[in-house]
Amino acid sequence: MRSLWNTLDRQLRRDIGAVGLAIGVVGASFGAIAVTSGQSPWVPLTMSATVFAGGAQFTMLGIAAGGGTTAAAVLAGLILNARLLVFGLSVADVLQTSWRARLLGSHLLVDQAAAFAQAQRDPHRRRAAYLLCGALLYLTWNLGTLVGVLAGRVVGDPRALGLDAAEPMVFLALVLPALREATARRCALTGAALALAAVPFLPAGLPVLLGLLGLAAAGVTRTRPATAPGTADRS
Repeated sequence: MRSLWNTLDRQLRRDIGAVGLAIGVVGASFGAIAVTSGQSPWVPLTMSATVFAGGAQFTMLGIAAGGGTTAAAVLAGLILNARLLVFGLSVADVLQTSWRARLLGSHLLVDQAAAFAQAQRDPHRRRAAYLLCGALLYLTWNLGTLVGVLAGRVVGDPRALGLDAAEPMVFLALVLPALREATARRCALTGAALALAAVPFLPAGLPVLLGLLGLAAAGVTRTRPATAPGTADRS
């Protein structure tokens, strides 16, 4: 782990640390919301250790708190996490080791770890960024959940504090630098438009998956036929 840490520069380590801190805050929000919604403390703690997916956990918790069945909650979580299949393919090269390492590494697959890995060109830096980010987020998410569970009865309604907004804001900060490229902006805007248009018609989680169709915009290029110098349009 020390060699992985030394592979990354100070700025990248600082960025990963900031994301880890923010995810810990969101984890605390999840733990507090879970216990104030009537769940036993072991429920959010077990979910954070085994599911380790913020959006899916909040969705499953909302369904369970609203009286939905366990099957419905699990299905919603699986649908919401289907995007990780795409992310897994994009970072598959960082886990080309033993099957035990691949199994452990796949459990660390979250949006932020994939984003940091994809931003690196060097294979060693990709692997280091993925593993360090995933491991740190797993630690801070579970510690945050524990803190939230313990403080849940004191906080009252944790939704009023807006802590659950920390995660999307952090991910937005990660995405913004990539939007300097025209292709990335086109994909992002197309995906966002598709997702927003689908919100009134699809269950929670599905509009996000539909937004992945925005990647098709990467193949749309605006080209004009080249005209030789000195030639005129004779149409």
